[in-house]
Amino acid sequence: MSKTNRDILYLGVRYLGITVLLMFVAPISLYEAFKNSTHPLYIPVLIFGILCAIAAIAMAFLSVKTIVDAFFKKE
Repeated sequence: MSKTNRDILYLGVRYLGITVLLMFVAPISLYEAFKNSTHPLYIPVLIFGILCAIAAIAMAFLSVKTIVDAFFKKE
């Protein structure tokens, strides 16, 4: 059995924290954009929400991959 690489594990947990933050920011900004569709900043807020949602999905995959690599990857 190999030992867990703690540096990579901490990096994965940090990525997971960023993922959770993006998972809260994306729906809130999308909700605000759709609620205020007549506002002049509708399009920029909508684009920001969509980009945050895409980033949340990408960061979720990256954080899980990093955590799994910390446990199972051989040095």
